[in-house]
This record gives sequence, C-alpha cells and structure tokens, in this order.
Amino acid sequence: MDAGMVAIEAGTVTLHDRRTERRWTVAVEPFLMSPLQVTRRAIGETYGFEFGGDDLLPATMMSWFDAVEWCNARSEREGLRPAYRMAEGEGDADRVAWDRSADGYRLPTEAEWEYACRAGTTGPRYGELDEIAWYRGNADARPHRGGGKTPNAWGLHDMLGNVWEWCWDVYDAEVYGDYRVIKGGGWADEHWSCRAGVRRRTMPTLQIDDLGFRVARNA
Repeated sequence: MDAGMVAIEAGTVTLHDRRTERRWTVAVEPFLMSPLQVTRRAIGETYGFEFGGDDLLPATMMSWFDAVEWCNARSEREGLRPAYRMAEGEGDADRVAWDRSADGYRLPTEAEWEYACRAGTTGPRYGELDEIAWYRGNADARPHRGGGKTPNAWGLHDMLGNVWEWCWDVYDAEVYGDYRVIKGGGWADEHWSCRAGVRRRTMPTLQIDDLGFRVARNA
C-alpha cells in the first residue's frame, strides 16, 4: 500500500440522513484505515501495469465493483485473506458477499468512514476547509496528490475533498436499490458538500473523475 495503515480505536458515531431526517448511532469496532486515498500507482502495481502521467494522484474512474475487486487482488498480493466473495455475474451488487472475519483489504463501512473522518470532533469538519481539503474553491478544477493538506487528529489525509470515497454500505435499498454510499466531497464540490456528515449515493457501476476510495482492514 501507499503508506502504513492507521489503527482506529473503538467508539460510536451518530449518522444522519438529511433526506429522511433519520438519525442512528452505530458502535464501531477497532479497525485499520489507510491514511491516504488509494493511488493510481497502487492500482497499477497490483495489476502489473503503469499509468501515464502522475501516478500518485488518487485512483478515480473506479466503480464500486472495481474497488472491491482491487481490494481482493491487493489482499492476495500481500498474502492476506480476501474480504469479498464474488459470485458469477456482472452489474449485480448482491453477488458480492463480505467475509467479516477476513484480514484482507476492504472498503470501510459508512459508520467507520465517518467515525474516522471526525477523529473525535463533533462539528461539520475537523479543521478549516482550505487547510484540510481540495474543493471547488482551491483545487483548480483537478485532483491533487494525497497528503498535501493537513490531516485530521488521527493522521488521515483528505477525508474531506480531493475525491469522493466509496463505502461498503447500501444507501437505501427500498428506494434506491443497490446504490452505494459515497462520502467526503471532491475537488469539484462546493464547501457545503465537504462535511463529515454528508452522505450521497450512486450506482455501484459508476466511474467518474472525482470518485475514488481508501481501504480499511480488520484490526
């Protein structure tokens, strides 16, 4: 991986959906999280090819399916047990099952992501936006290498801004089917989207230039 994983201690986090006005509190077990968003270099190393241009930029144009498949491939490369079991078929998120006992790389849950983003803070952000995030107001309409902004108190960079990040969770199965939660805001977003509590949704097949991911592992 691009850098060592950060150990996150157990705790609780309260999530909020603005659309439904629902709030719910989740207990978070100890876990590990990557301090940076997964880079183009990490993707290329895993699959044995080189990107042109700056390969230390966050990896984008990666669907949710691409992200979970890469997690498995990287886990196998490092001798870890893959977190996901993939059944045959394309475009069906139900074919992906999470082995919660596996020690391999995986996407964080929404609760893990927000808990780690907040790093003990309770406001909308863990610092002044221009100091911690690349967003529409300062990003010059492009993504940036990770680590250039101030991290949160737990040493995690770009939890807000730069690129949106996939989470494992389904957003609202009854209304949106298998749409997945994305968090954090990106380089093209206004300041109001770059807040810890913002939760958005999109289809798991989407590939776009301001959506990437970071990884977690069981502690």
